[in-house]
Amino acid sequence: MRTLLQLRVDPVTAGVRQELETAIRAELGLSAERQLNFRISRRSIDARGRKILVNLSLDVAVDEPLGEHRISFTFRDVSKAPTACHIVGMGPGGLFAALRCLEMGIKPVLFERGKEVQPRRRDLVAITRQHLVNPESNYCFGEGGAGTYSDGKLYTRSGKRGDVERILKLLVYHGAGEEILADAHPHIGTNKLPLLIRNIRETILRFGGEVYFETKLTDINVADGLVRSIIVKHGEKEREENISSLILATGHSARDVYEILHRRGLQLESKPFAAGVRVEHPQDLIDSIQYHCAGSANVRSIREYLPAASYSLVHQVKNRGVYSFCMCPGGIIAPCATAQEEIVTNGWSPSKRNNPFANSGIVVSIGPEETKAYDRSGAFAGLEFQKEIERRAWVAGGRTQAAPAVRLVDFIKGRSSSSLPACSYTPGIIRADLDQVLGRHIAPALREGFKAFGGKMRGFLSHDAVLVGVESRTSTPVRIPRDKELLFHPGAKNLFPCAEGAGYAGGIVSAAMDGERCAMATIQNS
Repeated sequence: MRTLLQLRVDPVTAGVRQELETAIRAELGLSAERQLNFRISRRSIDARGRKILVNLSLDVAVDEPLGEHRISFTFRDVSKAPTACHIVGMGPGGLFAALRCLEMGIKPVLFERGKEVQPRRRDLVAITRQHLVNPESNYCFGEGGAGTYSDGKLYTRSGKRGDVERILKLLVYHGAGEEILADAHPHIGTNKLPLLIRNIRETILRFGGEVYFETKLTDINVADGLVRSIIVKHGEKEREENISSLILATGHSARDVYEILHRRGLQLESKPFAAGVRVEHPQDLIDSIQYHCAGSANVRSIREYLPAASYSLVHQVKNRGVYSFCMCPGGIIAPCATAQEEIVTNGWSPSKRNNPFANSGIVVSIGPEETKAYDRSGAFAGLEFQKEIERRAWVAGGRTQAAPAVRLVDFIKGRSSSSLPACSYTPGIIRADLDQVLGRHIAPALREGFKAFGGKMRGFLSHDAVLVGVESRTSTPVRIPRDKELLFHPGAKNLFPCAEGAGYAGGIVSAAMDGERCAMATIQNS
């Protein structure tokens, strides 16, 4: 007998296989003599009430084998394929576009301005220890994109569950644990993503794709509504590549790419984005709030069978959204600047989510009203606004990669902090006036938002919570327009703006999905 079983059980039952088997047998009325095989297909935590429950969907087989959970994909040898798709950027958009090309028999040729995923680590260390930012290799640029070292989360707001499952299965095929297929909020962990990214690259190379690192796009040649060639630079040498189709998946921080498109007369648009701060609490505090327990002993006890607690918060302040973004339980705040004279923060969590702090972006929606002072910059108005607050943060932080900070309770009261708590941001934090850094549009809205969040999560407004500035790259302030169905740029029918950098995704999974769509569009439009 095969069946799909729904169970709501306590965390211990969900976390101990023998306990779960006993619960399944009781639910189905099975004696100990009956053979039972089962696999969790969906898992989510319901912590809304005092009694925490885990919702499980289980594939169950009684008196017969359950069968293996096999994942396979058919990649074709494209080493001698007559046509190629050129892809600029090796974040999830570019990498998954390349994998889709292999399935369709198209040769992907990828260019990445940054380094391979492992050598890239040295440049991240230079930021934290020496306050030196390599503009071509950092948390945002390099193999795997921004998500490799500053994310790890795989959930998306997209309703296209079928596409999401395909992306997750591709990740499992390349080394991710199968639990990501079941968890409501799947998470690989920044410590595990580099190996997975390397495995994807090896698949691309093994089936005939080409990959070029430390090779930067410097120009695009457009004629008669088509991209005819691109210019790429490696070291001091430039070369021209003829193009049949070009997927542009350069990420939300590749500001020079927007300049190239603008210079070549290709249309760009401004788009809304968000900016704010990172807020960091002790993880034990967030656990005690979300899991309804008090005291370190109780937190440790309940956490034995539950992950580090997270939260999702939103509030409206005068018709503007204030909300949590990229919440990282058991995580670390990372320095994500792409140039020396700016401060940019983001967050990441390791697979075990076992660091002592929880951090999250808390950001405010930014639109035309807030960027009006920069209207002379046209489509780049939001980008100039973004640059300005990042530079103010750098100045306030002492003109190093140390970040300006203030205790949360002091920020709400509009005062400076006499001291700062421990913080995971390794370049260091410096007491500063975040109102001056964030400006009159962001700071007041954040203050009201935090007050509302304190009402929703009792204990959130803690003396031990610290605000670290700035969280400014939630998404790009510039959109590269494209046809809604065919996905090509209106000024070049073989140019496919892709993923976060083009304004069509937000996060690893949605960027990967968009990369696949763009790869398929190259066939439709050829």
